[in-house]
Amino acid sequence: MSETPDATIDQPALLAKLDQELAKAQSAEALKQLRAQFLGKKGFIAEEFAKLKTLPAEAKKAHGDAVNSLRDSIEAQFAVRAHAIEEQTRAEQYAKDALDLSLDVPSRLAGGLHPLTKVGNELDAIFAGMGFSRRVGPDIEDDFHNFESLNFPPDHPAREMHDTFYLDSDVVGKANLLRTHTSPVQIRTLLSEPPPLRIFAPGRTYRCDSDQTHAPMFHQIEGLVVDRHTHFGHLKGALSTFLQHFFETDAPIDMRFRPSYFPFTEPSAEVDIRMHRKNNKIVVGEGDDWLEILGCGMIHPNVLRAVGLDPNEYQGYAFGIGLERLAMLKYGTPDLRAFFDGDLNWLRANSFRPDSIRPHASEGHA
Repeated sequence: MSETPDATIDQPALLAKLDQELAKAQSAEALKQLRAQFLGKKGFIAEEFAKLKTLPAEAKKAHGDAVNSLRDSIEAQFAVRAHAIEEQTRAEQYAKDALDLSLDVPSRLAGGLHPLTKVGNELDAIFAGMGFSRRVGPDIEDDFHNFESLNFPPDHPAREMHDTFYLDSDVVGKANLLRTHTSPVQIRTLLSEPPPLRIFAPGRTYRCDSDQTHAPMFHQIEGLVVDRHTHFGHLKGALSTFLQHFFETDAPIDMRFRPSYFPFTEPSAEVDIRMHRKNNKIVVGEGDDWLEILGCGMIHPNVLRAVGLDPNEYQGYAFGIGLERLAMLKYGTPDLRAFFDGDLNWLRANSFRPDSIRPHASEGHA
């Protein structure tokens, strides 16, 4: 009677040996070579499967099951080691590419935040702390979003070429333009999101104007609240909280609301804040003078109708602020054009450290 091949496999011993070999493999190439020894066409598992041809029928199933189980265990060990090598390689590459940001940099090379960037970041932090969500929109708008839906009559002066940059349009009868305010973001949000809404919308705006206090491109931030119960008192409370945080005072800033006109709000108001000048700088919150700072009002019923809302059911308020004006007030810049001149000496003298934005509390919701 002929001898049959030994079909027994000492799995624990084999897997322990594999663990030792895997620990020695420090690269993907070394792992590939080791894998060929165990799982390749001429590797250990292939040899064990080849034994099935010479085993008696009663031993084939047991041996086949044992080899399949062993193969699965080996595959799992290789997968774990492959992942570890991949992580190690990635970490080594990160360490190789890393920049040491703690190195001292000569002051002439050190960068900083532009005053407008600083103010924009401050406003983001303040309004987020007050419960407003950020929304943005395109710089190129159409007449509906920029004018019509905001209750601008067809003959309103702001539509004329001396105020608005109009662009060529491929669509007959469709006027494209550079947005003259960030209010179109309010319209786009109201058309896509149901109330209640509490948002702020920062961004660039464009008008045909340029002098010491006006620029053809400038930055605005607008606030919008729409729900079923908001009134003018909530608007005053929100503005008071905002100004107190922005000018970093412990006491509320004295405000004055003057009746005004905006097509998209009714009633509308210009807001002045108490101030006085000291050493050619504006001191906010005290004195006998007043300074106009922003426009605001309750949303006009026609604007609500334009976005499909019933003004008998919903109401809200809106306000708009110029970032350049705020920066000029807070940081004593007399000429708006300095923000855009790119003068390196001015930028070095007026820039801010990136970590100079202080956190703002979330109290004071209105």
